[in-house]
Amino acid sequence: MPVPLDLARTLAAVVDEGTLDAAARRLHITPSAVSQRLRALEDQLGRVVLVRSKPVRTTEAGDAVVRLARQLALLEHDALAALGAEEGSVASVALAVNADSLATWFLPPLARVAARRAVVFDLHRDDQDFTAGLLESGTVMAAVTSRETPVAGCRVRSLGVLRYEAVATARFAERWFARGVDADALAVAPIVDFDRRDDLQTQWLLRRGVSPADPPRHRVPASQDFAAAVGLGLGWGLLPGFQSAEGLAQGRLVRLGADPVDVPLFWQQWNLTSPLLDEVADEIVGEGRRMLAAG
Repeated sequence: MPVPLDLARTLAAVVDEGTLDAAARRLHITPSAVSQRLRALEDQLGRVVLVRSKPVRTTEAGDAVVRLARQLALLEHDALAALGAEEGSVASVALAVNADSLATWFLPPLARVAARRAVVFDLHRDDQDFTAGLLESGTVMAAVTSRETPVAGCRVRSLGVLRYEAVATARFAERWFARGVDADALAVAPIVDFDRRDDLQTQWLLRRGVSPADPPRHRVPASQDFAAAVGLGLGWGLLPGFQSAEGLAQGRLVRLGADPVDVPLFWQQWNLTSPLLDEVADEIVGEGRRMLAAG
């Protein structure tokens, strides 16, 4: 049963834009025409591919069709480049990355690729424990993830370890940990979390026998702002070495313990032959291995 490629591309556009109306504007057709294409795709496949919520979401069958559409678009760009006929063609490469990598080491390799290639990057930020899900759904072509086991249809390369240290301002430590960083003090000292899925501070507390439910928590869902919140004394938190080094050297920050939390990171990408995607991967893996601790 062949998958109509124009209909697959329509589904991918709907997923990218989030609504049928927005996809219609991108495709320069009417919303009714978009809806008709989706119905035709579902009729031909005999499966529902899209839940028409706001934003829309794909079914498992829809995920497979979106992956096909994105892979074909990438391969088409590679073929045009090989033929020397890509003039005016700009490839879009969708990648998933965790916030701390994005804020510290991830962008320079993309800039190097963009200086050589006609490419734009569509970055999806999520926790490293969840970025692999974006690969599975076909939302992205590759991801920085904590998952070492390959996603179906993908291959994996090690990047290194992102090392986090528990730190606070010197003044915060004087106030909350005057008698030492013990369980009693940790149970009441305010914490800075990235968001409700951030469990790094929770892991660190559990090592010390402290219930994660005890301390009050700020939530600051942006990597630079998270570091700023810790630096302003809102609470203590775990920062990557990139972000804590200067403050520690200057004495503005102090370590709360000598045991870092190490998060191994991996690069997963579609297992297909694409010179462009491989070039992106080589730059990112090389940068990761230079900047991250050895795994």
